[in-house]
Amino acid sequence: MAGDRDATAPVSPPATMPTPSRPKLDHTARTVLIAAALVVTISMGVRQAFGVFLTPVVQELGIGREVFGFAIALQNLLFGLIQPFIGMIADRFGPSRVVVAGTVAYVAGLVFAASTADPTGLLVTLGIAVGIGLAGTSFVVVLGAVGRVVPEARRPQCFALVTAGGSLGMFAVVPGAYAMLDAFGWRDAILLLALVASTMIAFGFALDGSRRRDRLSATAGSPSPAQPAGAVSLSQAMTEARGSGSFWLLSLGFGVCGFQITFIGTHLPAYVGDVGVAGWVAAWALGLIGACNIAGAYIIGSLGSRYRSRNVLVVVYALRTAFVLAVVLLPPSPAVILAFAACFGFTWLGTIPLTSSLVARIFGPRYLSTLYGIVFLSHQVGAFLGAWGGGYIYDLLGSYDAVWMAMAGLSAVAAIIHLPISDRPVVHAAAKAT
Repeated sequence: MAGDRDATAPVSPPATMPTPSRPKLDHTARTVLIAAALVVTISMGVRQAFGVFLTPVVQELGIGREVFGFAIALQNLLFGLIQPFIGMIADRFGPSRVVVAGTVAYVAGLVFAASTADPTGLLVTLGIAVGIGLAGTSFVVVLGAVGRVVPEARRPQCFALVTAGGSLGMFAVVPGAYAMLDAFGWRDAILLLALVASTMIAFGFALDGSRRRDRLSATAGSPSPAQPAGAVSLSQAMTEARGSGSFWLLSLGFGVCGFQITFIGTHLPAYVGDVGVAGWVAAWALGLIGACNIAGAYIIGSLGSRYRSRNVLVVVYALRTAFVLAVVLLPPSPAVILAFAACFGFTWLGTIPLTSSLVARIFGPRYLSTLYGIVFLSHQVGAFLGAWGGGYIYDLLGSYDAVWMAMAGLSAVAAIIHLPISDRPVVHAAAKAT
């Protein structure tokens, strides 16, 4: 695309990239990597458990599924809207403060949600407070920290390991939340999830290793090992991204991902009950998604080191199209639901290391939290439509069939729009002048 040609180097990488050397991670890099993985394990695990609360909350409060879906949709939209600003704060002041503040908001939202008695309370707690908390404990914040302390050759694999942490949380937390719901009721189960979420504070403090390294590098007058020479200011990075067609195509494709995974995470438990399948299948389906994506996220992310990430993304969205069509066309049964969960789960968060590493490759890691935050906003707009739109369509038509078909069509579109993306690094203004 024109914007990419003007700002990028003339040589395009081959379809199969040469196998890079694998430099070892130093102590700082390992510490930040582990802390980042633990934060998203907890944050994303608790978030993915909200779907199992839909039916009991709707029944006790006497509200429609659209109301609960709108609360989760508002959560995801707010999560996305403030994400670029959260990224800027993390880039400027360090990720630890952001994670701690986000954890406080997250826990407060869960605690007050456990005592809510009306739709407004649900919107304020699960919607607004948890949405803010998620923004402060998200992939955007922690991947920015990881991207600054690991070498470029290891970045896709390291991003994939952090992403796999989110899947591990889903596998561990969702079945546990279902068991707590069954044993204690939804209010006490949410309080227990708040207790789990509070532990993110302990791991958040370890993320500032990247910021300490940046300060030491600046004092020594040399760039960080993970930061290429010719790094630009934030305003220049924003200008380069705004003029890049590839940046906006990445954002649009990521929006489709948000629509898909949030619809499934929010509405799959209710859909399973609608088609006459036992409730335990839904909880284990969500857990199976997380289990399969532990391996899937790492494998898919690692493929981004060997092959062009944009081509791997094309394959991921094409596979998702086939998986969704299968669950629509095959007669519903426990085997079909669990097989769908396993197959779709393999690709569940695999888009994150690929998309974030593409942003880092094209624009550099210095302002990754900010730029990836903008891309992630598109993801969360899609998430809003998936959560709220799923409930709205169900209340309007009495089934989720139309939403499943829309998911298949959008997935095919996402596969197509990734084809013209250019992954060539931009030539910064400082480099052009030399």
